[in-house]
Amino acid sequence: MRLPDFEAWAVFAAVADTGSFTAAADALSLSKAKVSKAVSRLEAELGTVLFHRTSRRLSLSAAGRSLVDHARRIRIDGEAAVEAARDEASLLTGTVRIALPMSFGLRAVAPLIARFMAMHPGIIIDMHLSDARVDLVSEGFDLALRIATLPDSSLRAIRLRPVQLYMIASPDYCARHGTPVTPQDLGQHRAVYYANAAQPGMWALTGPDGTRLYCPVKPALIVNNADAAIPAVLAGLCIAALPDFFCDEAIADGRLVRLMPEWQFDETTLSIVTPPSPHRPARVEALIAFLRSELPRN
Repeated sequence: MRLPDFEAWAVFAAVADTGSFTAAADALSLSKAKVSKAVSRLEAELGTVLFHRTSRRLSLSAAGRSLVDHARRIRIDGEAAVEAARDEASLLTGTVRIALPMSFGLRAVAPLIARFMAMHPGIIIDMHLSDARVDLVSEGFDLALRIATLPDSSLRAIRLRPVQLYMIASPDYCARHGTPVTPQDLGQHRAVYYANAAQPGMWALTGPDGTRLYCPVKPALIVNNADAAIPAVLAGLCIAALPDFFCDEAIADGRLVRLMPEWQFDETTLSIVTPPSPHRPARVEALIAFLRSELPRN
């Protein structure tokens, strides 16, 4: 039985991820000619074209798009196998790409990353901060932190803690506009719309007896990042539904109050999510273990 051309598969993944033969050659410390030959060799073995090449542009063919995830897994598993054979000192080197939600990443994770870097000077951290959901595999991320109800997928998830949304307002807002007491009252109040939500103007609430209602709210402010909502809420201009880690301190010191606490939003989860392969480089495992131990669990 003839073994697969693992080098060619790994090179194919690198070209797909970097977008050019030259960039892949630089990333792999190979000559451009060797990269090109590896891809041509794989195309000949498979009997299909993996890239459409023009003088200006390189793009994956239909066959290339269907095979690139397999190639990425081969490359990741190969890197993990090589690192597993090295001694402990050489394991903790290289780059870890992590995707983080913007506000939680800045508040809770960035200070931890600084500590992790001090502990492991050989590891380079590439942080991508955005509230938009990234595709870990196609965009080449080693891991992501997500605050969401995770759908079934091939991704691997490590659940860290539940996250509860709080309905909040300032005392000044309640004094001037009244305090909503029932879900039906919400239609009379202006609220923050979170643009990344599936239905920004519709709040799904569950009552103490299990009754579930979908409550429309009127827009006052539309944001794609929760931190941008806080000044308007504190200024008494609108109400909002925000994760507990945004609100706890301001509720404790009286700057914000919880509205209708007996009505709950769906609970979400803070999770570490990784690509489907069970094999990860030691530098990635080290960061995952550090975040699991340092991120708050309640």
